[in-house]
Amino acid sequence: MSNKKKIVRDSRVTMTEMVLPNDTNPLNNLMGGRMMHLIDIVAAICAQKHSNRIVVTASVDNVSFTKPIKIGNVLTLEAQVTRTFNSSMEIFVRVYAEDIPTGTKVETNSAFLTFVAVDQNGTPIAVPILVPETEEEIRLFESALRRRQLRLILANKMNPEEATELKSLFFGEKK
Repeated sequence: MSNKKKIVRDSRVTMTEMVLPNDTNPLNNLMGGRMMHLIDIVAAICAQKHSNRIVVTASVDNVSFTKPIKIGNVLTLEAQVTRTFNSSMEIFVRVYAEDIPTGTKVETNSAFLTFVAVDQNGTPIAVPILVPETEEEIRLFESALRRRQLRLILANKMNPEEATELKSLFFGEKK
């Protein structure tokens, strides 16, 4: 990890899009693949801003579609870095759909993504340390280690016994 430090707001990104006919399915709802595309873009921009490097998507956690997003809705996607590791960064994205004529705005999706910063040859490179400031930033920062360990376990890159924060979940041990 780099010695350089950055705070969350230095790389926070907000992106706005309108749902157009080509973005929708036969029910006039936003297609899931289009949503995932937008989430990946806003998260990549956020990771690039934090690392000042080229980044590649390493993983996307569960993306749930809780509410349909209708044609004509305005989407707001908000991305922020939650924690950095050596060359990787966890990014949290929230998605809101707004019906401007009625004035209603609802959160429709959220996702955690992992990006790796790379040099011009595609070799992973160290990223700045993240310094959380607010209560929510600290909560997301602290829980990121458990999410990372779960990702590694699911990818068969870590044994559950090695996961420091997860031992109590799998083996009933106290922290």
